[in-house]
Amino acid sequence: MYIIAIAWLYVTLLAAFTESSVVAGVLSFLFYGLAPTALLLWLAGRPARRRRSDAVAGNQLAGGPDRSDAKADQ
Repeated sequence: MYIIAIAWLYVTLLAAFTESSVVAGVLSFLFYGLAPTALLLWLAGRPARRRRSDAVAGNQLAGGPDRSDAKADQ
């Protein structure tokens, strides 16, 4: 999934370099490259975030250790 996002950003960056002005290049990169890629990755990551949230909630209900503070203990 990430390789597709990286490739798309590369293609849009190269397309932005061919624009006639710097402003047009920056805007085309933002609106054709960065914004759609961020939206795609955010939507694709939603199930993983939900599973992680459910796991944390399940550990708290069961009285198990909370792994979110594991680095603080070390």
